[in-house]
Amino acid sequence: MTAPLRPAFHEGQVLAAADLAATVEHARAAAARHARYLHDWGIAEGLGLTTESRTDPVTGARYVEVTLAPGLAIDGTGREIVVDAPVVLSEADFAEVNGAERTTQPFPVFLTAVDRPQAATGPGSCSGAAGATRVAETYQILFGRLGDERLVADQRPPGAGGPPAGPPARWLVLLGFVQWTDGHFTGAPPSARGVSPRYAGVRADTVAARSGTLSLRTQTAVQEGRPALVLSGEDPPSLVFGLYQGNGSVSPLMTVAGNGNLTIAGSLSGRVSAGSVLAASGTATDGMLLPLPAGVAPEEVADGRVALHVYVTPRVPPFAAGLGVPAEATVDGERRVRCRMRFYDPVGNPAEVVDLPGAVDFLVLATVAAANGGGRG
Repeated sequence: MTAPLRPAFHEGQVLAAADLAATVEHARAAAARHARYLHDWGIAEGLGLTTESRTDPVTGARYVEVTLAPGLAIDGTGREIVVDAPVVLSEADFAEVNGAERTTQPFPVFLTAVDRPQAATGPGSCSGAAGATRVAETYQILFGRLGDERLVADQRPPGAGGPPAGPPARWLVLLGFVQWTDGHFTGAPPSARGVSPRYAGVRADTVAARSGTLSLRTQTAVQEGRPALVLSGEDPPSLVFGLYQGNGSVSPLMTVAGNGNLTIAGSLSGRVSAGSVLAASGTATDGMLLPLPAGVAPEEVADGRVALHVYVTPRVPPFAAGLGVPAEATVDGERRVRCRMRFYDPVGNPAEVVDLPGAVDFLVLATVAAANGGGRG
């Protein structure tokens, strides 16, 4: 196993080119390891594909000019890829790869890091021993074939001691997609076939705010109507989920106070929690399906996650003459009511017994068994 080597110097030492290069490489490798293991690779800033309408002077056909915005990406080896100025995508480069394709399907566009040695300058530049004294850490824009966007997920970072990417290694950062028709770009969708550009992230088990308030939002800038989660350590402490207002404050939709009290602006719905009981009641006639309590889904009953307890009481209507008694009051497996009332008129001529449809008062209870210790299941 080879540990990282840090150059050390002493008085009178003759410094060779390798000694000076090792100083630079040690710092580069340390920065790359930091970016590789404390962050998730991807686009850190900018690098969006924008379009501007154009007209072909020969055919009169409308197309778009696609431009890559300046920005910064961190690849999976920990290397920075800097695009310092807008770049117009080359239709000629695209045609070399996909020019023969006849489809409106989007093609992936990639960014990758490239080292380009720079010629030596200065008094020694004409000597035969002179070589490149600078390396431009630049980039290259690559066009992929249909489906190549899935290659991004198959890339694997180097080992723990590995340096940032360099020749011949190449790491692909997906920028987006372009569409192509009759020799020109016609669109630049940000995603296709379920794949989108990847953005840089952070790996952390602890995130601490120095101001006493920690905010999470879905955009880099505050935008009205966008969601935010704010954890405040002020007295009293609270956790607030809400939407940004025009003045930059958060309008609460849900608040958890320091004492555990929960306040919501809307209604509370969802699956039945362990140990809870939900109920539905009312009146139903023969042949009707009994409703489930609000918040209970049929599939939860079907797979046994929720147990139903159904109680029905027949409603005996008043009779002008004779006697009436319940003959049947049941509910089948589909929650369908079966209710029949039996009517008998002893003074009728002739006396007869008649079964008529009836009605019941019902109570449906939905329960979920509590987990061991009374916790949630």
